[in-house]
Amino acid sequence: MLQRPQAGEYTTFHATYIALVPEDDILAALDGQIEIVRLLVAAITPEQEVFRYAPKKWSVRQVFGHLADAERIFGYRALCIARGQAEALPQFDENLFVETANFDQRQLADLSAEWQRLREASLSMLRGLDPAAWTRTCIVSGSAVSTRAIAWITAGHLRHHLAIFRDRYGLTSQPD
Repeated sequence: MLQRPQAGEYTTFHATYIALVPEDDILAALDGQIEIVRLLVAAITPEQEVFRYAPKKWSVRQVFGHLADAERIFGYRALCIARGQAEALPQFDENLFVETANFDQRQLADLSAEWQRLREASLSMLRGLDPAAWTRTCIVSGSAVSTRAIAWITAGHLRHHLAIFRDRYGLTSQPD
């Protein structure tokens, strides 16, 4: 069984994401999130897709675009680290990415389908890793991060945004 990442395998910033994932089976947690997102998207009306809970905050579509970008970047980071890359990996400026992406011009169904395909690709790659690959580290945003930490960060990042959807956007996959 894959062990949880230990202190020193992730940044202080990412500790909050990892704390949101108490499960020991990270692959099952990541896989289970696909259905959670599918149910959430099915419950969102067209009007809600462009809702912003405050001025200058992201719309629902922009958040989903961000989730796809983050999935892509986390997957790339996990691949690089697992394969033993020695060169440091750059930071991810999520605000710049959202600002330049025109996510509000895309349909939520397309954005969520893109995220799902990326998640499935990430899972496929992670399932093929040998034990040594999971514990390799690389410098990411100035700190050492392990492959397994990236997996927990990925799951926690989505949970973070699901909580924001619930608490600030009033969105849930559960009927009223």
